[in-house]
Amino acid sequence: MPFVKRNAEGAIVAASHGAEGDCVEEISEAELLASGFVDRLFGSEGSESRQLASSDLELVRVIEDVVDLLVEKGFILFTELPESAQKKVLTRQQLRSRIGSSLDLLGDD
Repeated sequence: MPFVKRNAEGAIVAASHGAEGDCVEEISEAELLASGFVDRLFGSEGSESRQLASSDLELVRVIEDVVDLLVEKGFILFTELPESAQKKVLTRQQLRSRIGSSLDLLGDD
């Protein structure tokens, strides 16, 4: 998780991988990307990077849902996935259940 420093207006003016110096407020990577700090730091390249990172996060959830559906429908067995993939899927499922995440990226369309 990144740590940030904010100015008097609340805008992020510095970021760090750890709590260092004035960067003591811990925020999520998504919050940091959404803040516009990366855009201001890197210009348009940062904006494109932020958009790509954001779409990566959304796509990860879609892929998780597809894996769940394939397992549920019996097209694949969860145990057929590589062990490293199984661990990652289980870890994300546990994290989501702990935080009560209710993302609905596919919607009801």
